[in-house]
Amino acid sequence: MSAAVIVFPGSNCDRDCKVAVERSTGEQVEMVWHQETELPAGLDLIVLPGGFSYGDYLRCGAMAALSPIMQAVKKAADDGVAVVGICNGFQILCEAGMLPGALLKNAGLKYVCKPVGLTVANGQTRFTSGYQGQREVIMTQGNGDGNYFADAETLARLEGEGQVVFRYVDNPNGSVADIAGIQNARGNVLGMMPHPDRAFEDELGSADGAILFRSIYAAAG
Repeated sequence: MSAAVIVFPGSNCDRDCKVAVERSTGEQVEMVWHQETELPAGLDLIVLPGGFSYGDYLRCGAMAALSPIMQAVKKAADDGVAVVGICNGFQILCEAGMLPGALLKNAGLKYVCKPVGLTVANGQTRFTSGYQGQREVIMTQGNGDGNYFADAETLARLEGEGQVVFRYVDNPNGSVADIAGIQNARGNVLGMMPHPDRAFEDELGSADGAILFRSIYAAAG
């Protein structure tokens, strides 16, 4: 599998994502600076990492969504390449119009950083097929603006079309319908607030995140 991690000014989980994907799949990952206008050829996976792109100035992810590389990311997604946005990466995907909805301030206005339980709401995606019926997984939350919101019409579409991929067992931030991760209608773009890159080995408290990356690897053939 050929994968790349996009690096924005303020990203602080970019190298975490690189290590997580490499250790989970055994493949090398390239780092791509946000000012580039082209991606490496033949990618199977693009990761938008967590962190505080542009210091979370204006709205989280709003400035990063306008970075030059995002046009190439959108084109790759349109061509069917898997894209995963984690935490700030999820915010960027929403700001870029690649996923519906928005991430608001956490309920209670407190930064949440702790392991969280998730239910696999849709186990038949390219991101979750490797869980093979495993109903609950553990990953790590770390955000202040992780409260997912969508209007009633959008939410009904997400639910009806199986686009909700993960839900919180115990909602830590007020997200509507306990949503922790969603995918686009085509099923190749995933945004999630919990960090699989912080849960890819047992020594980190959970290796459930590695299964997500291996699922993408298996789907890529």
